[in-house]
Parts: sequence; C-alpha cells; structure tokens
Amino acid sequence: MTRLLGILAFVFASLAGLSSAQAGLNVRVDIAAQRMTVTTSDGEVHNWAISSGRKGFRSPRGVYRPTRLERSWYSRKYGGAMPHAVFFRGGFAIHGTTAVGALGRPASHGCIRLHPANAAKLFALVKKHGAGATRIALDGAVTDNHSRFANASGGKKVAKARIKSKSQIARTKAKAEQKAHVAAKQRHAPGWGEAREHILLRPALPPGAYGYQPYGGSGYGGSGWR
Repeated sequence: MTRLLGILAFVFASLAGLSSAQAGLNVRVDIAAQRMTVTTSDGEVHNWAISSGRKGFRSPRGVYRPTRLERSWYSRKYGGAMPHAVFFRGGFAIHGTTAVGALGRPASHGCIRLHPANAAKLFALVKKHGAGATRIALDGAVTDNHSRFANASGGKKVAKARIKSKSQIARTKAKAEQKAHVAAKQRHAPGWGEAREHILLRPALPPGAYGYQPYGGSGYGGSGWR
C-alpha cells in the first residue's frame, strides 16, 4: 500500500512538472518587419507593430529572459516615459510609448516600443507566466533607408531644415544673378565709359582736407567750394 501511494505521488508530481514546463510565453521581435508576435502555451496569440532602435541606436539581437518589470519607469538618460517596461538586457526594455505614430518603423534609442495598451497586455502576460518561462527573441535588421525618418521627435525638424537650406541657397543665387544683371546693364548704358573715366581721373584731396570745404576766403563766405 505504501509502495502504491509512493508511485501515485511520483506520477502526480511528474504531471505537475509537465504542466509547469508547458506553461510559457514566447515573444518574437522581427526587427526587419517592425512587428512583434506573442504566443502563450494556453493559446493566446498577438501580433503588434513596434518601433525598434533607429540608426545609431540599434536594438540588440539575441535571445533573452526578462530581468525585471517596472510598471512605471522614466528614462533619465533620454528623458522619456517607459510605462509597463519589461527589461531584458541592461537598460534595454520592451515598453509603451506615446509616439504611436512612429510605430511600424525604427524610432527608439534601442528599446522596443509598443502601443501603451499592448505594452500593458505583455506586462500582464509576463507576470502571469513568470520571467523564467518567458522567452524574448530579437532577430532581423533594418536598412538605413528604412530608418532615415526614424527620429520620432527630430525627423520632421531635419527635413524642414534641409528644405530651408535649399530655399536659402536659391535666394542667394537669385540675388547674385540680379546684381550681375544690373552691373551688366550699367556697363552697356550710354555715357558709362565717360563717367567711369571721370571718376578715375578725379584728383585726390590734399592731405589736410576734411572733405568739401570752402576756399578763397575765411569761414563760409568764400568764393567757392572744393
């Protein structure tokens, strides 16, 4: 009887261990497609748009486990809110963002951004299944062309600056052409050569002169002007 109870206990423990092993959460981040697929052992499947790291701030590829969860976090380094953050490598995390318009293209400093509602859902799933049963895989890569408009806060500013620079160059060129046109007209105007020679042959003022001063008498009552 005792032996039978021991066997039954072993069987139940094995079944419990099997059930625990099957429970889990799989998070796959496709950086090239800018999508995240989330699947659970109990049948949940989600597919969400993300923003990975833009040029100069690439997201780290590899397979990870969550290292810590922060329901409300603020990045002191980059000055941004990171709600429902699931950290997986150092300061890199999957978290919610207010820049939802940038989702679907690279825009972050290396973190994986989600819509706030999706970030909250993922956060709850990690808490439910546990960090030890959660697998986070990042693979793929984006081209620089894909991320050239990635700066969520500065992309439009850069584009406007380029447009402004081009317009300034065009205005400067137009002014130079106008000046050249006026100079050409003056050179071909009647009497221009004679006036030019007159200006060049005009005697210089004596060293003591202060400009146009009266001469031929004292004060301003003289007979003429220099």
